[in-house]
Amino acid sequence: MPVKSNNVLIIRQPTRPPSSAYLDTELTRRLGCRFPIVQTAMGWVADANLVIATTRGGGFGFLAGATIEPQHLEAEINKVIEATGGSNFGLNFHMFQENAMQCVELAIKYRLKAVSYGRGPDKVTISRLKAAGVLCIPTVGALKHALKAVELGADMITIQGSEGGGHTGGVPTTILLPQVLDAVEVPVIAAGGFSTGRGLASALAAGAAGIAMGTRFMMTTDSPTPAQTKARYLAVHDPQKIRVTRSVDGMRHRILENAFIKKLEAAGPLKKLFIALGSAYRWKRETGMTFGHMIKTFFKAIKEDPAQLSQVVMSTNQPVLLQRSMVDGVPDEGILSGGQVAASIDQLLSASDLIHGIAREADACLQRVCASGESQAPTREASMPR
Repeated sequence: MPVKSNNVLIIRQPTRPPSSAYLDTELTRRLGCRFPIVQTAMGWVADANLVIATTRGGGFGFLAGATIEPQHLEAEINKVIEATGGSNFGLNFHMFQENAMQCVELAIKYRLKAVSYGRGPDKVTISRLKAAGVLCIPTVGALKHALKAVELGADMITIQGSEGGGHTGGVPTTILLPQVLDAVEVPVIAAGGFSTGRGLASALAAGAAGIAMGTRFMMTTDSPTPAQTKARYLAVHDPQKIRVTRSVDGMRHRILENAFIKKLEAAGPLKKLFIALGSAYRWKRETGMTFGHMIKTFFKAIKEDPAQLSQVVMSTNQPVLLQRSMVDGVPDEGILSGGQVAASIDQLLSASDLIHGIAREADACLQRVCASGESQAPTREASMPR
């Protein structure tokens, strides 16, 4: 039944998980989950509670190790283990983060099923993880990066098409997926633009081992994202309003339009620097920005390049800007990372209901395709050129 909570529509409907051979893939076999559906490690969103809900629902979840404070990371891992009865989940990290090696050591210590990463570890570190039985599943946005990841020892690869949220490449999923499938022999997980069973069925039919979703899991009742921020995502119905900007850190970043981004994009070099410094100073406790440092940075920019320096400051300030929307619930003062698929989502489900609904729909789609193929096989065979 529909329920209103803080002006956000929540749909609760009973679901029963299907059981189908069509959904038994290399992903489910290697990761030990029931359905080939992965919950990605969104910063400030993929906490222990979301991973627990995903695991219980039959999917595979990744903890966002890049935004969990180092002193709390081990406790979050133990929370998932205690709630789910095992280490059948993953941990995400980036090698540029200060506690990257802590993430590696914890993944090995607790024999987590997998790690995911973007800017990944070197071959030696990957070998250590693999020797401990931890599967290495990097996320890539280009064919060349997929090939490099396999060379370094990746066990599986997640490809993210340009429709995906946050930092993303420029190649759509429908082009990138077949490119990578043709080029590598490891299982491939498709990400970027997925939220339905039809999408899962199409990915499996193309040869993927499963799908990964970020935005759709963020828009569930199990996500810690504040209601005000979820409401902002639910209010977007035009995919063109979820677009790529380079104004935050110079890299391709898919976001929802909001007042902060519009102001940043409209600003000239000096004004952009003012915005970057002002934002950093406003959250000075988190960023370490003092008034003296702010003034020194400003005069340094006047002598050098204000545009480049503003980009550096904004890049450093990015985690706090993301925190403003995803933790503090002030969507117009932060960054709203999200995939274009958000425009097609109009309700919040539990993670379990979401997973079961996608699995049931995918199973039905694949059954229809197979049944249709069997019924038309003689006619098609007769018409084949000899």
